Amino acid sequence: MFNALIKNFSILKKFLFVNLLFFIIIGTFTILYLSNVQPNLIKKKAANHIQIIDNTINHIDRLNIKFNEQDIRKFLFSTRFLFQNLDRVIFFDSKYKLIGDSDTLDLDPRSFSQRLDSIELEQIDQKNLKKKKIIKKLKNKNKSSPENVLINYDKSKEFGKPYTYVQENYNQFLLTTIKNINIKANNIGFIMITENANDIKNAINERKTFVIRTAVIVAIVILIFSIILNRYFLKPIKNLVDYTKIIKEKSKKKTNIQTLKSRSDELGILSNSLDDMTHELQKRANSAENFSTDLVHEIRNPLASLKSASEIISETENKNQRDKLVKILSHDVERIERLITDYSQMLKDEVALTKEKMKIIDLKPIVNSVVDDFNSIYMSKRNIKISLDVNNQKDKIEIIGIENRIEQILANLLENSISFSEDNKNITVKLYKDNKKAMLDVIDEGLGFKEKDTKKIFNRFYSNRPGKFGEHSGLGLNIVKNLIDLHGGTISASNNSMGKGAKIEIIFPSA
Repeated sequence: MFNALIKNFSILKKFLFVNLLFFIIIGTFTILYLSNVQPNLIKKKAANHIQIIDNTINHIDRLNIKFNEQDIRKFLFSTRFLFQNLDRVIFFDSKYKLIGDSDTLDLDPRSFSQRLDSIELEQIDQKNLKKKKIIKKLKNKNKSSPENVLINYDKSKEFGKPYTYVQENYNQFLLTTIKNINIKANNIGFIMITENANDIKNAINERKTFVIRTAVIVAIVILIFSIILNRYFLKPIKNLVDYTKIIKEKSKKKTNIQTLKSRSDELGILSNSLDDMTHELQKRANSAENFSTDLVHEIRNPLASLKSASEIISETENKNQRDKLVKILSHDVERIERLITDYSQMLKDEVALTKEKMKIIDLKPIVNSVVDDFNSIYMSKRNIKISLDVNNQKDKIEIIGIENRIEQILANLLENSISFSEDNKNITVKLYKDNKKAMLDVIDEGLGFKEKDTKKIFNRFYSNRPGKFGEHSGLGLNIVKNLIDLHGGTISASNNSMGKGAKIEIIFPSA
């Protein structure tokens, strides 16, 4: 479902969506955390309250304090050290009557932890008795009043256990714990202690503030990062996508790919690679289109001849003329077959080239092997000798290339030279280094070239072969040139300056 939801999103939208989910998850855990902060802090303070209550009950039991107003007031005075950091301590009897409240006492200004002796306590007590009666009953009858809380506590399942609750009054966060006073298995009353717990509220507010500030900072960082991501990465990628669409649709719209090509990072490298690949594909597409046009043109002539000859042969009764027409038909069929065969081979070569990897190779053993193979065939067949002239036999002549393609280049050149040579002739293959470049020459004793043909013989379907040397499709030398271009080399044709014949010169960059 998630994948179906975001599959149509852009990268930027996916990024923002993932961050939104991240915020939701973090926010959920934050809310859960904050919701548990207060209960945990209250629980911690409540544990301290319970300890104070237990100590108070132990003192009452140990000192045999009677549970009346006068004795409880004296007890509050004498044991004030038990109630440090507490705001209020209230005692109720078993009938919910208020019998002691720290708020109604005149506290001695001395140290809270200092106990008063009995004489001082009596003097203070007498002084307080002369005053207006200060013990007052709680008149507040709302649900959160001590009396109502006490009544509910007494009737609840929590009776006998410490019960803690909170109140917020005028920016004060009050924490109150109430428990029954059980002495010698008798419930004699209740004690309620209250503490200002603003520190809990402050701690919660601090955590909330921290979380909100962190969320805002993270949101700003993500926003800035999103802007940077969109400007420097996603937008360039979109330009590349637009560029590919323009290429696909053959549109003439302009894109910003030239700007991207100037970048030195991975996107710049990708842009350059994509642009180079596009130009190479366009070049191949144009070449294929031109080749198809040339092939159609080359096949059209023998087809026209076939059509004419087939129409005439069905009408003629002259045997000599019929034999001549059959010969023409056979010749045209062979020509078409040759064109198709060479074209098919060329396509196979181009496909194979895309799968082959170049490596450092030594030309000497490759050239020597091809020359030996051709000598084995044509020495006995036509007495044509192929000589190998290698400059400096000890040194390697290395290039970066494909071994079987080098063999194909030399084999095609030797076949071409042999096809233009008469019997009992010599062909020389020269291999040498010149200015850190590998040189390969094929020199024959054939007819040579016409000056106007030296620039054309590597074109597709171009052939000026005299009839006595047979007919070719005109693709052989074009295939050779394509293979040499693949290796980063150059090829040129000229007449042999030392005498009759042709010279093909190949230059490879050295490894």
